[in-house]
Amino acid sequence: MALQKSDSRIDPATWPNVIGEARTVAEALPDLLVEASHVASSVIAGWHGRRRAGPGESFWQFRPFNMGEPAKRIDWRRSARDDHLYVREREWEAAHTVWLWADLSPSMLFQSKLAKVSKRDRAIVLMLALADMLAETGERVGLPGITRPFSDRRAAERVADALTHLAKPAAFPDTTPVKRFSDVVLIADLLDPIEEIAAWIARVAGTGARGHLVQVLDPIEETFPFEGRIEFHDLERGLWLTTGRAENWRRAYRDRVEAHRAEIRDMARRAGWTYVLHHTDRPPAEPLLVLHSSLSGGNETLNQGTY
Repeated sequence: MALQKSDSRIDPATWPNVIGEARTVAEALPDLLVEASHVASSVIAGWHGRRRAGPGESFWQFRPFNMGEPAKRIDWRRSARDDHLYVREREWEAAHTVWLWADLSPSMLFQSKLAKVSKRDRAIVLMLALADMLAETGERVGLPGITRPFSDRRAAERVADALTHLAKPAAFPDTTPVKRFSDVVLIADLLDPIEEIAAWIARVAGTGARGHLVQVLDPIEETFPFEGRIEFHDLERGLWLTTGRAENWRRAYRDRVEAHRAEIRDMARRAGWTYVLHHTDRPPAEPLLVLHSSLSGGNETLNQGTY
């Protein structure tokens, strides 16, 4: 997506060092973790996880011993603390896995005067907040190709730590570790060529996993309010483009953006996936509520909302 050079807020004090003139993602993550925690707390009420007892190695919880159960199930060390008998339950090894990914490629750095945050920062906040919410209910989360799935109350912190070790930002995650019955959440601007998006969706769908697409856009990328002589910069390929009267491009630009978005929405619908359009001038809790509904087991495909 072309960006208006004079309209983008390139602040070296707050932007990552992805394009060579700002601080690193690692330095931005502490603030983003705090924001993600606040966002998660605001929507976590009503979240119903699917964690349950069963054969496995990871400890889940202690519960009261029920008469009629084999005595060998009693955890005598825990029971010795008071006058009740307790059973140590372990997590079922087939616990649900949710793979998370945020696009950190250069195009995500864009931030116009219409939004308070860059697309990259909003994508990271959404991913960390979702990891926090999933951790509360014992779901397993992971970054495909980066970490194995894990269940941890500090999931957001572990995901943030993994982000600091990314060798190179990638728009789409590796699909190799994705297995049947898992969920894959991709948070990106999805301004890549439609053929690349379609190929990635096909690979994920071929594993039997269910996908959830959150398209994060700066509001200026859809409204195109530019007029007069404007210089645009493509952060992905380093190209520059100058136009004498930008307003003459507005209608064609909007039509092309809408057509691109409609294709993504249709692909998601055909695959039975969730599709959410989110603008960075809107609260981050809004798309998380939609993801909450879908990940909690809603059967209806959600692919029409803008949040």
